[in-house]
Amino acid sequence: MPESSLHIFGIRHHGPGSARSLRQALEGLKPDVVLVEGPPEAAPVLPLVLHADMQPPVALLIYQPEPPHQAAYYPFAVFSPEWQALYYGLRQVLPVRFMDLPIGHRFALTAPGVGQPAVSPVEPLASAEPSEPGATPEVPLVNLRPDPLGWLAQAAGYSDGERWWEHMVEQRQDSTDLFAAILEAMTALRETTPPETPTPTDPDQALEPLREAHMRQTIRAAQQEGFKRIAVVCGAWHAPVLTTTALTLMPASQDAALLKNLPKIAVAATWIPWTNGRLAAASGYGAGITSPGWYGHLWEQPNQTVIRWFIRIARLLREEGLDVSSAHLIEAVRLTESLASLRERPLPGLPELDEATQAVLCGGETLPMELIHQKLVIGETLGTVPGTTPMVPLQQDLLREQKRLRLSPTALEKLLDLDLRKPNDLERSYLLHRLNLLGVSWGRAEKAGGKSGTFHEFWRLRWQPEYALMLIEAGLWGNTIEAAATGYVRQATDQADNLPGLTGLLEQVLLANLPQAVSHLMLTLQNEAARASDISHLMGALPPLANVLRYGNVRQTDVGMIGGVVDGLVVRICIGLPGACASLNDEAAGAMLKLLVAVHEALTLLQNPPQLEMWQAVLVGLAEQAGLHGLLAGRICRLLLEGGRLETAEVARRMGLALSRASEPAQAAAWVEGFLQGSGVLLVHDDRLWNLLDGWITQLPGELFVTLLPLLRRTFSTFTVAERRQMGERAKAGSARSSRLTPDLVAADFDAARAAYALPLLFQLLGIEVKV
Repeated sequence: MPESSLHIFGIRHHGPGSARSLRQALEGLKPDVVLVEGPPEAAPVLPLVLHADMQPPVALLIYQPEPPHQAAYYPFAVFSPEWQALYYGLRQVLPVRFMDLPIGHRFALTAPGVGQPAVSPVEPLASAEPSEPGATPEVPLVNLRPDPLGWLAQAAGYSDGERWWEHMVEQRQDSTDLFAAILEAMTALRETTPPETPTPTDPDQALEPLREAHMRQTIRAAQQEGFKRIAVVCGAWHAPVLTTTALTLMPASQDAALLKNLPKIAVAATWIPWTNGRLAAASGYGAGITSPGWYGHLWEQPNQTVIRWFIRIARLLREEGLDVSSAHLIEAVRLTESLASLRERPLPGLPELDEATQAVLCGGETLPMELIHQKLVIGETLGTVPGTTPMVPLQQDLLREQKRLRLSPTALEKLLDLDLRKPNDLERSYLLHRLNLLGVSWGRAEKAGGKSGTFHEFWRLRWQPEYALMLIEAGLWGNTIEAAATGYVRQATDQADNLPGLTGLLEQVLLANLPQAVSHLMLTLQNEAARASDISHLMGALPPLANVLRYGNVRQTDVGMIGGVVDGLVVRICIGLPGACASLNDEAAGAMLKLLVAVHEALTLLQNPPQLEMWQAVLVGLAEQAGLHGLLAGRICRLLLEGGRLETAEVARRMGLALSRASEPAQAAAWVEGFLQGSGVLLVHDDRLWNLLDGWITQLPGELFVTLLPLLRRTFSTFTVAERRQMGERAKAGSARSSRLTPDLVAADFDAARAAYALPLLFQLLGIEVKV
């Protein structure tokens, strides 16, 4: 077969110049068949490329269905050369085939750990890292594979391969001799590179010969079928080993032997939405590019690229309230063109645009540049796939729910305010809570306060592409979101090994409105509560149940059965708490303090009079308990004061005893910390408590004060800024108040005659005339 029948197009996986040149070359060639580097298992879903609802960026997801732990993503943007090749071939009704080594083989060969992807996304043509200074391409047998473009860029006088490729390829407006030049350059580089030896840290190196052998076999199959003009689109590094000469030098029998008896795993393929952020190299994507938003602009605006880019920047800055005039834009364009001319660049690139933008449009500030980088240079665009795309039932159910509840996924983070009194918002809340149970954290709940109370929920929503795989994995629990969440809860209930874990799960289940899971969970919870003897587990289990009871009325869920569990927990906590608080060290006292405060807040929230009376009686008994750690004694005294069981005078008496000279300073400091932690309102408004604390601090010896200072500083740091300011003002005026309260402490040996000597000078400084 004549050599001209095989046409190799070496490309980089994402680039507008490569894509435009490839499309022009294909239109001129009019091939009979198009072979593209990619997974052959995706053949059944290739026709969806032409669907009207298919809007890049999207990705092919190849995964192992049972269990779906191994997966590979093949992302495409509209400016990806492979996407343009697929679109052209399918639009012309040509045979279009993927020719890479099947993913089923790669999964079986790499054997990853559970939950780890078997292969990375499409491998990069070159690293964006700059070449090492002083390196010389003339050195023979240098391993160029990690960064082939770096060597070419260095020879051309560029700082890195990414910038060289952009200027030489991505900004091109024609495809004349481009792919022949790329093939020639890569051939020279591969001849200089020694054969690769697989290493344990990079097992994918062993797959390179297999991948290239399978590509050659696919080309040979197309030749045997009688296709005259074969277009091969592949990564530029692979191009030299796919030519007609390479096919001759590497016989089919050798490639067939290499591919014989390879292990294989059954896989499935589908399309999923992707984002510009996941195309960026900063996301960790191996073939990532630095500026997907800018590349998208180059593709959409091949003419007047610079002017239209500055128009987009001006629109963005104006939306943020920053002034940008027409004069700014004119000056920015002039500066960009001047910079490109000084640097001998054929056209301005992104570095020149960024410098002009910061200097002219941003006034030299860097903060607006961060906004421009995120919104325009990267650009958080979320692609879409057709509804006919193969999906597991769980994915289809989520799409139906999103459409029914008018809750569309977006790549940009947005705040959602849900009023739980509205049926649609309540259903949205159920959906988001169910997805969180399944590990799909599309929404992150925010705390609601103020007038919103328990009737509002705030969520921060942001869709990530990997959620599609998580939904596939969760499909083993059920075919709908509700059924899958219920199945997951049943298993999590059986595996829970402590009471707080069960009560925390119960709170999530009721928020997600999963009535079928509640009965199983409640039965397990009651049994565990009856067996539990650890008082800390009992105390940790109560607050989540209190939250469940609080949400019951708002969410219209039946939580009556939980009341009996709460009653039993309160009784057992009240009985066991005095013993659990005896003889605690500092660490144990700190842990018990958190539990005690949480239980108190939970019972205060429930406002059940018998339970509150029982709890406060226990606190009164604890306050009188000998040997109680100061941290707990102080906090209990504060809780009794706030609950109305102790008067201020009694609290002052207890503080006086705790801060007396008879008490150990460390114990006294712990009492103060427990009493004051979180709020200093009492000190601001109660003179007796203030003077007791002030007197205790002032009588501490200097060395002991320095020892206790970090503890006191930690306590006062929990107060609000306003409270600390008021305390500072009061301490500043404290000497006068102290002298009025304790006149007997005024110095008796004041020498009026000596003071009189200073008066004339003082009067002179103040400008006061004194007649003698």
